[in-house]
Amino acid sequence: MKIATYNVNGVNGRLPVLLRWLEKAAPDIVVLQELKAPQEKFPQSAVRDLGYQSIWNGQKSWNGVAILSRVGEIHETRRGLPGDPDPAQSRYIEAAVNGILIGCLYLPNGNPRPGPAFEYKLAWFDRLIEHAAGLLKSGLPVMLAGDFNVMPTERDVYKPERWLDDALFAPEVRDAFVRLTGQGWTDALRTIHPDETIYTFWDYFRNAYGRNAGLRIDHLLLSPALASRLVDAQVDAHVRRWDKTSDHAPVWISLADGTVRKRRQTKVANQPA
Repeated sequence: MKIATYNVNGVNGRLPVLLRWLEKAAPDIVVLQELKAPQEKFPQSAVRDLGYQSIWNGQKSWNGVAILSRVGEIHETRRGLPGDPDPAQSRYIEAAVNGILIGCLYLPNGNPRPGPAFEYKLAWFDRLIEHAAGLLKSGLPVMLAGDFNVMPTERDVYKPERWLDDALFAPEVRDAFVRLTGQGWTDALRTIHPDETIYTFWDYFRNAYGRNAGLRIDHLLLSPALASRLVDAQVDAHVRRWDKTSDHAPVWISLADGTVRKRRQTKVANQPA
């Protein structure tokens, strides 16, 4: 089974890119972030024409998350985190799909730092960590996937010295990511590519993609029940070259039907030269 996360940076303005990628990559399940569309403007019929059911939590001009499936019904279990410090922001949606519980998230950016935006980010992260602990305790096969707006280590950012004051690389945020993964979650992309330079985001400015001056901020975290089934994890970085595309690239994993006895590490796919 192939499961992907993609920050589309405007689902309607970049709909041709999304549909092109869906048709070519054919993921079984997809989580989307930054829809930037109110609830009534999600392009449900367009994705349905490609065989995908969908649920979404929209918000006018900002945020927004969605889950798509072509391998069975989507059984929604939650919108928003418990005790969300600002439930008006559409940043989390959760559903059971094809035997997996999937939480799709768009963690706050947090800039400028310090300030209210950064405090909101930390508060949201704390709520995510608390909710994630309960998900793990359930023992179910669970995945948390989306745009976490955090580069966990220096390996995950081009020229880390330039990001020391940024909310995406702040010590408090990186520590929160460690607290989260320390519960028992597996970082799928880094598991397959433990020592490689691999990014999921490239800014529109200063030829960032051409220079491969990127960030790894889109993550798929797997509970133990899913981590044992991990076969592969890659970034479709070539999508970032497409016309009128998002500044993020799709990230995907492949899961076996059962436990994988010996995982083969693979090379990075389609990273810019």
